[in-house]
Order: sequence, then structure tokens, then C-alpha cells
Amino acid sequence: MEIPLVGIASVDRWRTPYFYPWVPDEFFPDSIMPGTKSVIVIGLPIPLPVLETAPSIYYREQYHTVNQLLDQYTYRIANFLTSRGYPSVFVPRDGYGSIEVLLKNPVAFFSHRHAAYLAGLGTFGVNNMILTPDFGPRVRFGSVFTTAELQSNRLLAEKLCTRYLNCVRHCPSKALQPDDYPRGITDKKACASWSAVLNKRYISPCGICIKVCPVGRDRSLYRRQDPGIYEKEASDPELQRGWEHVRRYGGRHLT
Repeated sequence: MEIPLVGIASVDRWRTPYFYPWVPDEFFPDSIMPGTKSVIVIGLPIPLPVLETAPSIYYREQYHTVNQLLDQYTYRIANFLTSRGYPSVFVPRDGYGSIEVLLKNPVAFFSHRHAAYLAGLGTFGVNNMILTPDFGPRVRFGSVFTTAELQSNRLLAEKLCTRYLNCVRHCPSKALQPDDYPRGITDKKACASWSAVLNKRYISPCGICIKVCPVGRDRSLYRRQDPGIYEKEASDPELQRGWEHVRRYGGRHLT
């Protein structure tokens, strides 16, 4: 399927001191699907040049496309394993009905981010996202619960977050605080409230904290090594012109 990021975690990893009892056991894979032995986690990147236009209709469409692919790929993987005698299910990439639901209860029934960490795909950053070596936090994850006993990947030992704190400085909802690192705790209500505003303008999700993060080899690929380009007064005029053009169309203007 040419999926760029794949990792595996044994369900036993959810009972490590980092998670338990901080994360209640009802959020564990084998609590959600009894008999689960392993979790397969896949990751699909969000291309940085698209994300740089965020908030915009361009990023919104890209986000939905990646989400649909995650559901399709994990559904196919689960069906493949089940057909081989290992009952398996895919977990939808979000697990909530709307932004309004998140405002009342900002928690999903399963965390793909924690699964990605336990599957060795990355480590947490200040913005409460998983940072990966190749794409920084510009990755969406999906998971498969399976009864197959598969070999776990090693946890990523390197702490990828540089504490550059671009995510804190640029967060439009002021939901991030540097002192929350390494737990990455955010003001979830503030974040969801801003997403609700953007949703009414058809340009959600926000995406700011993941586009300004300096971590990821993709920054070199797209020649975006300098995270200072997101400071408007220091921005590359050519890049800025392209971003502003995209933002003017397909959604309601920010004021």
C-alpha cells in the first residue's frame, strides 16, 4: 500500500508507568476489543506546502483526504488479518462526531497519538502531538486492533522536540504552555473553541502548531529549514504571496 510509517505495539505497553494509571484502562485496546494482542499503527504525512496555507480550504481538503485514506487502509489491513484467522478491527481516525461534541467532552475513545508513541513512530512535543523524524508532527495516524501476536517495534529513544516553542508563540487560541512539556497538556477547550470558529468559516482544522514546528526531514526536502519564515515581517515574499492567495478563496475570510 506504500504506507510510509508503520509500527506495532503489544497491548502490554499500555500498562507501562508512563500510561497507567494516568490513562485509565478503559482506553486500552484490549478493553475496547477483548482479545487484542497487538496494535498496528500507520501514519500518512500532510505535505508541508499545503499545510503552510492553513487555515485554508486547501489544508481542510487535504486533511479530509488523508483521513479517508487512513480509514480505508486500516480497514483493509484489519480485513486481511481477519481473513487469515486473526480477528481484527480498524479504529476510525478521529472518534468524535463534531467540534461541538469536543467542546463538551474533549476526549476520544482511543488515542492514536499514544498508540503511535508506543509503536515507536515518534515522541511527544510541547504541542501534544507526536513528532516523527521524517515529518515532524505533520502526520495523521490510524490504528488496527488485532488478535495476532506481532513483534513490537522499539520505542523511539530520541526526544525529538527541540523546545523551539514556535507552537506556543503562534497558537491563535493560546492553548499551549511551555511548562506543560513533556506531557504536552493543552487547553483542549480553547483549542476546540478556535476550531469551531474556523469550522463555521469552512477552513478548519487550524494546523498552526504543526506547520511552524522545526522538526522533520520534510523541512529540508521543501527547503523550509528556517522556521522564522512564519513570522510575517520576515517571511519570504514569494511564499507569503502564495499562502495569501490560497487563503482568499474557498472559505470565509478571517477578520
